[in-house]
Amino acid sequence: MRRRLILSVLPLMFCLVPALAASLIAAALPVGARAFYLKSLTTLDALILALGISIFLIQTLLSWTALQWRGVGFDERPDRWLTNLAQAAEWFPLLGLIGTVAGILQTFSSIEGPTPAAIIIKLYAPAITATGSGLFMALLNILPSWIVLLGRDIIRSLGGDEMPNALDAAPMRPAESIRR
Repeated sequence: MRRRLILSVLPLMFCLVPALAASLIAAALPVGARAFYLKSLTTLDALILALGISIFLIQTLLSWTALQWRGVGFDERPDRWLTNLAQAAEWFPLLGLIGTVAGILQTFSSIEGPTPAAIIIKLYAPAITATGSGLFMALLNILPSWIVLLGRDIIRSLGGDEMPNALDAAPMRPAESIRR
């Protein structure tokens, strides 16, 4: 039972955490804000979301591989890719900012003569969707690499290893305790 928990159940649970977190954040948004966002999506928003979701799915698969216990350690081959893809998440807020600036420029270019503030605000509001898309994708894409680090430590602890670097000093190796 413990072996199955460590080898299968925990890696799966850890890989689901970022998707569950994203779902909770989306569900926690006020209904009106969420409806406005979905109604006002632009082409840049679609690009940010498609790229972000693609990178997220790749990271999730790599996280699954990275959390697999291989008897004496974890499969570390995905680590470099996870790091690089997590760093790519830093670009999403910048893409969102570009979309916001473009939306503001579009708003001001469409205003001619005296215009009531309410109309300016209504024209300006869709520019903010790009910022939201960029921030949401950045948040979503930094979680998988963090989950791998946390998950590995928890799996090592459950496998009988007190410290992450104590594999050689431990009286009982984690692989031996997993086989029980």
